[in-house]
Amino acid sequence: MPHFSHQNIQASSTDPITGFFNRAACFNEISQLATQSTSHRRLVVIWIGLDRFKRVNESCGHQGGDLTIFQIASRLRDRTQPDTLWFRMAGDEFVHLALSEDLDQAKKLASSLLDGIGVPLSLNNLTLHPTASLGIAVLEPDEFPHACLERADHAMQSAKRAGGGRIVTSGKEFIPGRLGIRLAHDELQIENKLHVAIDHGKLHLQYQPIVAADGSLISVEALMRCNSDQISPGEFIPIAEKTGLITRLGEWSLLEGATFARRLQSVGQQTSVSINISRAQFAMPHFPQTLHAALLCANVEPQRVELELTESLFMDNSSIVQINLRATKDTGVRISIDDFGTGFSCLATLKDIHASKLKIDRAFVVALPHDRRAFSVVSAIARLGQDLGMLVVAEGVESQEQADALFDAGVQAIQGYLYARPMPEDALLKWIRNRK
Repeated sequence: MPHFSHQNIQASSTDPITGFFNRAACFNEISQLATQSTSHRRLVVIWIGLDRFKRVNESCGHQGGDLTIFQIASRLRDRTQPDTLWFRMAGDEFVHLALSEDLDQAKKLASSLLDGIGVPLSLNNLTLHPTASLGIAVLEPDEFPHACLERADHAMQSAKRAGGGRIVTSGKEFIPGRLGIRLAHDELQIENKLHVAIDHGKLHLQYQPIVAADGSLISVEALMRCNSDQISPGEFIPIAEKTGLITRLGEWSLLEGATFARRLQSVGQQTSVSINISRAQFAMPHFPQTLHAALLCANVEPQRVELELTESLFMDNSSIVQINLRATKDTGVRISIDDFGTGFSCLATLKDIHASKLKIDRAFVVALPHDRRAFSVVSAIARLGQDLGMLVVAEGVESQEQADALFDAGVQAIQGYLYARPMPEDALLKWIRNRK
């Protein structure tokens, strides 16, 4: 592949370990090289990321890691022209810039680089078998050069997600490069809106009733909503889980839900409030203290609060989760198994769970009343839950036909749009008064 002279790049831009130019030099140089890209000789970016390099640092220390990087860089240099432009973008990531007459030529070079990286190397009496993920991007007409660089990075990340040791060309990723960039940008925007909502008090809880077969109100489930730019829970909750904000949101909703439970109690409504607790929040060592603080601040009786946990949490044998399960039970707060049947349900574990409520996921409800197999599964779950002393609730009920089938199957209470959508506190109180 044609190469470039790098006489104009300052020596201060050189990485001391590899001899490659640094990240800042790459950003400057690609803008200049883009002006030389034509329809016959297009600028090609090859982004290389070593796979599982963190294990080398952990096993051999940073000195061993530096030695490995030095040897990999030597291999990359040996397989390209002497004055080829190489850049070290991060600890274990490198970029190669070149002008190529066609994409196949770039792919052949990438394959050669991948083979060179994969040759075993010795380090501290260990034999390492390094692999790498490579992403290729070709500069499109009128494309901003830094966007092409970013596409190569996304292609490399796609190769990593697929298991590493492979080459992915931008536009053929498992998540296409341009779409991946847009989605990442959208996630950052949602994260920023979520921070603004937290800081400016734009979060609130809505409550959906859970109603028994005789029409009586069993409890209400607290569901988080955001007033900021109409972000739906389906958008901001996954982002909160990715960024760690879910713990902060969970602590807020726990206090808000407990406070509303106290308000219900003060108006003579003997109804508990169910609050969803994420895995990240429940796995925190200080969760029992957070729960105690919410109960004390709300000045509410513990039995008025119920925590909804997914079934996978009950199967988690880690010491912190098991300690928190026991501590929650000791407070007198009730525990509910949420979305039962959608995870890796284990009957051997279920017999040891001291939960007061079992909630059947809407995936079983939507098939009713016509699917007899779904009806049989719901009937079996209902009998099992009742035999273990749990109240059995079905979620996502939208029609009277579904409700009739569920009650025939032995389900004791239902939740869904048939009776009420989630609503703010005052609307729920009015709904309760009207039903009376």
